[in-house]
Amino acid sequence: MTPREQTVIELALKVLEEASLMKKPPESLTSVRLALRVLLPHCPEKWPLEGFWGGVTNEHEIGRAQTMTASLNGIRLQLEKRGWKPRYQS
Repeated sequence: MTPREQTVIELALKVLEEASLMKKPPESLTSVRLALRVLLPHCPEKWPLEGFWGGVTNEHEIGRAQTMTASLNGIRLQLEKRGWKPRYQS
């Protein structure tokens, strides 16, 4: 994975992480859609991407949080299998 791909993936994950911390679905889902689209070629299995999309639009706070957390973990696992290594920012 190139440094550029690494950076783009980290930015996309940051968008998804921020969306997952919101108590309610964001008013605009454009950034989430773009982040999921960026990650699409890097995730051979589509279920976590589809799951995250379903979770972000869910109105029930607990189910929404659980779905997005599980989906985000699934996305990270797939990325790690493809060579992505998380860089921890302080």
